[in-house]
Order: sequence, then structure tokens, then C-alpha cells
Amino acid sequence: MFDPLLEKLHSSIRIQGGETAAVPDGLRECRNEKKNSLIRSWLWQVPGFRRWRVSRLDAGESLQVLNSVAYPNYNIDQPLMGLDLLWFGKRQKLVAILDFQPLIQDHSYLERHFQGLKALQNRFPELSGEETMRLFDPNQYFSPWLLFCRGGAEKATNSLPEAFNAFLHCYWELHQQNSDKASLIPAAEVKQLQIAYDIYSAERDPAHGLFTSHFGKAWSDRFLHEFLFPASTKADSSPPSEADYDLPR
Repeated sequence: MFDPLLEKLHSSIRIQGGETAAVPDGLRECRNEKKNSLIRSWLWQVPGFRRWRVSRLDAGESLQVLNSVAYPNYNIDQPLMGLDLLWFGKRQKLVAILDFQPLIQDHSYLERHFQGLKALQNRFPELSGEETMRLFDPNQYFSPWLLFCRGGAEKATNSLPEAFNAFLHCYWELHQQNSDKASLIPAAEVKQLQIAYDIYSAERDPAHGLFTSHFGKAWSDRFLHEFLFPASTKADSSPPSEADYDLPR
């Protein structure tokens, strides 16, 4: 279901100069033969980003998942890129969330970074996000213009691929714009905001139970804290290092 979108995502990362990085031991892949489920994950080093992770869960007809989060360097205060796509084959049900996840909910911050996503929401009204997401506070790390829908096979095969491609293009454009101008939030503060995002997300991640049901608690706990949200277990008040700035060498 999501393999063409996965390849589109990886291709766009490579075009932007991305190179694969090492995933923590034992977390790159996990399989449950009994449930016929396989999860694979990738970590990317991308210019202008300190971390970009991707995961793909294939459980055949029962479940398909594609998830990715991009963390810009600390000297760039743009939103994180977050996407979650789930397809429940037996029920023929799609759940899609694509968002520029804001570090703060300040009006001027939203005005600076969200003009492109606003335009996308107008372009794809069927993904307007009017339905409330119950597990997360929409005023915390989600934007008012997130693309969100529940639908069937028609949306999965028609609306979603076009919106997905436009969403990626829009985020790369935002990144280019921010690479050419100074960040208004200090790097040390951006670092703490990204750590707070990991802590918040790890505490509320709705996929943790899903992963546990497929791959067991021990593996899923490691996956949550060592790959998905690694800053959730680290109390780090140190200032950003030179490596966090992606400085030319």
C-alpha cells in the first residue's frame, strides 16, 4: 500500500543530499512470523537536519504503516516534519496525518512558517483535519493546518499520493527558505523544545501499543525510546555543539 510513498520519501531525501546512518543495534528490522508482520526503519543524515527517521510496518492485509519525523538542526527554528499513514486492510480504512509540527504556538511563528501548509489545506479540503484527534492536544505539537483524514480505498489511492507529494515539496521549500535567513529562536532554546517534543510524544505515542502487540514489549520499549524519541530518556541542558549546526568544513 505505502511502498510507492516510501520510495518517494527516500528519493526526495537522497536528492537533498541525504545519506543513510546507523540504526541502533536490533532496531533496524523486526519480524513476527506468526502475525506475518515486518517493521523496517531507516535513519538519514540530511544537510540542515540533525535527524530524519523513517519506519515502515508491513503486516499484510491487516495493517500497513508509514511513519517519519524530521528534526531540523538546532540553529533552524522551523517546525518538525511529521507524517503518519495507516491502512487497515480488513476494514478498508485509511488514517493519514501530515503536518509541520510547530515548536511553539506563537502567532508570529505560525505566520512565518505555515503559509505553504495553509495553501495545501485549501488545495486538499478532503484532508482538512476538521475531525479532532483524540490522543493528542492539537494546540501542543500540531498545527491548525495539518492534513488529516479518515477514509477508504478511494482516498488511499487517489487523494493521498497527490497530497503526499505536494506535502514533501512544500516542506523542502520551507527548509530552503529557512536556510537562507536567520532563526528567530536561539539554538539552545530550539534544542530544549525538540527534547520536550520527544518527551511529550513518547508519553502519548498511540503506536506503542500497536508495536507491542506485534513485536513484544521489550523490543517496542527500546524502539520507542532509542529510535522513535531518543531524547525522551535524556536530560540534556548542555548548549548545542558545533555538529548540531551542520557547519561547512
